[in-house]
Amino acid sequence: MRDEVIRRARGTIAALVLAGLVVAPWVVDDYTTAILARTLALALVGVSVALLTGVAGMPTLGQTAPYAAGAYACAVVGSRVSDVGVVQLVVAAGAGAVLAALTVPLVVHARGVVVLMITLAIGELAVVVLGRWRSVTGGTDGLAGIAAVRPFWGLPVLANDQARYLYALVVAATVVGAVLVLLRTRAGLLLRAGRDDEARLRASGHRVPLYLSGAHIAAGAIAGAAGSLLVVAQQYISPADFGFDTSALLLLGVVIGGTASVGGALVGAALVIAARDWLFGLLPGHAPLVLGLLFVATVYLLPTGVNRVRSRVRPPSASPDRPGVRAAREQATVAESHR
Repeated sequence: MRDEVIRRARGTIAALVLAGLVVAPWVVDDYTTAILARTLALALVGVSVALLTGVAGMPTLGQTAPYAAGAYACAVVGSRVSDVGVVQLVVAAGAGAVLAALTVPLVVHARGVVVLMITLAIGELAVVVLGRWRSVTGGTDGLAGIAAVRPFWGLPVLANDQARYLYALVVAATVVGAVLVLLRTRAGLLLRAGRDDEARLRASGHRVPLYLSGAHIAAGAIAGAAGSLLVVAQQYISPADFGFDTSALLLLGVVIGGTASVGGALVGAALVIAARDWLFGLLPGHAPLVLGLLFVATVYLLPTGVNRVRSRVRPPSASPDRPGVRAAREQATVAESHR
């Protein structure tokens, strides 16, 4: 009964938030509307971080890499091939998925803090490449004057901040809805099972690396789609949009909102981005200091949020004396004896 009440309360809150987001461009000014559109893009990257960190158990600091790949792919396609939003969205998601697939061998088989270090290196390497590939990315100057998009063939272009925000809201809501549906399927259950006890899932005959690879590629596609929303929202991109500050902010937002919750990731990312825009305006030049203090405070003040799931920072199979591990080993021995 209590769970049903909580579920209904969450549904009501989600509906109210969505309604508020729909009417927002008619209530706030154009500048705030543009900020909200960029926030939706970053919140969608936060969903990809939550998918890896909270559901699959792979903490990451590298989702800015597929995010950047999607953004630049969208910008190049928009200037040279098509100004149709759905085309750019598909290309951007594909670019993010391809980049994620290329990094699968580096990420999926790693464990512990090594995962964070590898993903951080991938994100930083992507920024370096973007800064030096001037013929395509414009280098550190970025790409400016990106043409406005039209959602579908035959429709007018998104010529103002209100239209661009509503487009970003529709895309973000569609992607988040698809993720929520996917997590209710067998694939989502298997990812959570691997997160909670990988050894037992392996002993049951499941190919855990394959599941993690799929989650990593799906998260890359989500981040790539978010990159296309960034291009639509601000019509300018540069390597500075995808630096370490952005990676840390996204992970911090996911931790605050709850690593296992897609909705929490959205809320946490939005709160952190709002705090960044407000606090960094009050304290110019001290952005890294504020970010570091905010992260440390979160770790100490929200321990239940940080430890809500058992991620691969501290693998559940690390202790050989745990009953679950002993049972998994026994299952593995039996499975091996029958082969």
